Amino acid sequence: MTDENLEKLRDICSNVRDLAILELLISTGMRVGELTRLNIADMNFQEKSCIVLGKGNSEREVYFSAKSKMYIKKYLETRTDNNEALFVSLIKPYNRLGISGIEIAIRNIGREANINKVHPHKFRRTMATRAIDKGMTVEQVQKL
Repeated sequence: MTDENLEKLRDICSNVRDLAILELLISTGMRVGELTRLNIADMNFQEKSCIVLGKGNSEREVYFSAKSKMYIKKYLETRTDNNEALFVSLIKPYNRLGISGIEIAIRNIGREANINKVHPHKFRRTMATRAIDKGMTVEQVQKL
């Protein structure tokens, strides 16, 4: 995705939850399944990192941007529920967002921004491409 498209997506977000999700996906390149399993307690805001449970139940540490940190904290301040999940639905009973919930939210944001084929995995590929463009080796990107 281009920088312009990412900015369009940010501008079109109508709520802070979706903006926090978007920023976290952009900055970490994590899989959508990893995102859905995150709990508030998993977030280390001091280090701007979190441990995600990836494929094959392997844990790895991912790092997020200062912008992600800011939007996640802002989102958490708006929450009135006691759910341990990092991202929950916008309406009661505030259940943990699943993979399809995040995919639908991201697809809707893309549609509103008039950008074709926006889905969570595209952010993962974008992050990897940018890292390689900045001189990171393929092996380093794989570890990320």
